[in-house]
Amino acid sequence: MIKYGVIFAGQGAQKPGMGKSLYEASFAAREIFDMAGEEIKFDCFEAGADRLKQTEVTQPAVYTMDMAAYAAFCEALGVIADGGENGFAKPSGVAGFSLGEYAAYTAAGVIGSFEEGLSLVKVRSRLMKAAGTAPDGTPRGAMAAGMGDRDAVIGLVENAREDGVLEAVNFNSPQQTVIAGDEASVERFVSLAAGDRSLGVKAIKLSVSGAFHSPLMQPAADGFAEALQGFYFGAPSLPVYLNVTGGKYDEYDKIAVGSSSAKVRALMVCQIQSPVYWQASIEAMAADGIEIIIEVGPGKTLSGFTKKIAPEIISLHVEDAETLAETIARIKGG
Repeated sequence: MIKYGVIFAGQGAQKPGMGKSLYEASFAAREIFDMAGEEIKFDCFEAGADRLKQTEVTQPAVYTMDMAAYAAFCEALGVIADGGENGFAKPSGVAGFSLGEYAAYTAAGVIGSFEEGLSLVKVRSRLMKAAGTAPDGTPRGAMAAGMGDRDAVIGLVENAREDGVLEAVNFNSPQQTVIAGDEASVERFVSLAAGDRSLGVKAIKLSVSGAFHSPLMQPAADGFAEALQGFYFGAPSLPVYLNVTGGKYDEYDKIAVGSSSAKVRALMVCQIQSPVYWQASIEAMAADGIEIIIEVGPGKTLSGFTKKIAPEIISLHVEDAETLAETIARIKGG
């Protein structure tokens, strides 16, 4: 039996019209979108790029798209709990990039249902928007992608920080590290990279509404910790590779907690303001013998990272009816 993993896209992958062809082609995807409601269906199918950039719009829409693509994939592949003659087993592991981790938790049964996951994501998105917005309505922080050797990017972060807030927050691939902090510090980072080509770092400022996964998200983390008290979370039914470590949920022992719910709450709060160790997650999947990784959700950015991190892994993706058919044919064809 082929060992495959599923990874879920995060905020930033959204695009106008996402999910529309899956809605038309897959009963399972249609069920997810219909549960999400008309507003989210509009945001996915009809909204323009400017609306989709708003955090409180983006996160529920991308979570819905991720879960719809995953449902369509499972439906088309014929996933059953233990595999067998007429079906495939569940994934050998799941991971999600930032927001996508909520889809991974849902797929693994940590979050009990799509509806519960959507309610969580809506709360998270509102808190992160508030933390990332200054009183005058402008973004409180910024982010930029540093393309080049990681040590060079980290060194540039140290030089650009001065008395501001600036951290490396997304360790995406050997040649891409995203940084986040206050506006002035991020601008210094971009200027220093452009001004000294000998560093070998190309900096691209990102179109985002806050300094996500940085210390500037502390107010969102505090608010989310309080909001999570009303939710129950189960232990995962399959391996989940975590953003905050890159390793598996079952290996995470940095906190002493008495229940699955307490552990998940702590991880969710930590993730809002902690770096995403994405490269480490893909490396761990490869080390665990996963042969195919399927990215589900809008775009194929994570598939690109997979090819750079672990080129021996077959990298596929599902974001519409066409890529769904291509991916299923590739898996079933061996």
